[in-house]
Amino acid sequence: MRILVLGGDGYLGWPTAMYLSARGHDVGVVDSGVRRQYDHELGSGSLVPIEALRTRVKTWREITGCEIPAYTGDLCDAEFVYDTFRAFRPDAVVHFAEQRAAPYSMIDRQHAVYTQTNNVVGTLNVMYAIGEIDRDIHIVKLGTMGEYGQPNIDIEEGWLEVEHKGRKDRVLYPKKPGSFYHLSKVHDSHNLEFGCRIWDLRVTDLNQGVVYGQETEQTALDPRLATRLDYDAVFGTVINRFAIQAVLGIPLSIYGGGTQTRAVLDIRDTVECIRLACENPADRGEFRVFNQATEQFSLQEMAKTVQNSFPGQVDIEYVDNPRVEAENHYYNFTHTALESLGLKPHLLSDTLLHHMFDVIEAHRDRVDLDLLKPTVNWRHSHRAGT
Repeated sequence: MRILVLGGDGYLGWPTAMYLSARGHDVGVVDSGVRRQYDHELGSGSLVPIEALRTRVKTWREITGCEIPAYTGDLCDAEFVYDTFRAFRPDAVVHFAEQRAAPYSMIDRQHAVYTQTNNVVGTLNVMYAIGEIDRDIHIVKLGTMGEYGQPNIDIEEGWLEVEHKGRKDRVLYPKKPGSFYHLSKVHDSHNLEFGCRIWDLRVTDLNQGVVYGQETEQTALDPRLATRLDYDAVFGTVINRFAIQAVLGIPLSIYGGGTQTRAVLDIRDTVECIRLACENPADRGEFRVFNQATEQFSLQEMAKTVQNSFPGQVDIEYVDNPRVEAENHYYNFTHTALESLGLKPHLLSDTLLHHMFDVIEAHRDRVDLDLLKPTVNWRHSHRAGT
């Protein structure tokens, strides 16, 4: 297949591009480079050094003989989107190209507006390009389990059968997102489902859990192919933060009481889920939703897993929760679609023992301890200090 990875320079986009290429697909990547600009803005960066996209692509060609053409531009530029789709002629488009951090979207008005404009408008441009150029192009869209929030009923895969006053219907699962970022993903989902109804688009919406880990089979081939490992309080994910704190001998910082539950998956499972979705496309007019997560843990359980996996002393501390969220809540989600297509999940405890601690130890001197502290408070509508 010809697969175009949008956001192909990112934490997940780059490993996905290599993974698909290694499995015989013709892959291209699109990126504006804006994720690297966020690092400059926030004074943060990847724990593992990463190379420029040009170097990554060149290295992949040297090692494998496979080309991954790179297109530099912004999805909010409709003309660029149309030109790129016409040039590459994809069978499938994997859409990672969005501002992905909930804390970033909650910094202040400017960051909330930017997040929603960037994410929603970019996705609309992709939809229109496909609607006008080739409606058989399959959109594999990275959503988030955060779209659902913390409902007091089981989370189904995107759709819900309801009975009300004696009548039944199938509706999109009710959403209760927890940040302006997560809200942007909900808007995307509704727009894409509408596109399936009016234009017969093919869409797979992958509601992804919190991804952990940094190494895949392809990134391990050469240091120049490495992907990011974010640990700061804005873009870093909780398991990465806990693992780094364990290696450095710092207490694991749990927000609030720690009973908040998250859906999670290994980065190696992410790239495999994308392959399965691409190789088994949605039908014309079908908006299907896969819950792309393999395990669920409370923050306390995550911390205990890190504590039990690390071969040394690990302490745990509780800090004020900067987010507005339910701490004691029911959480149970369905995740059968990807397993039915052949996914064989990795487990968090195995990944920590066999991979993450070693990667972190090798780069521990790059950690900026100040970046581990939460700086964005959901209860404020402006940047701290203004």
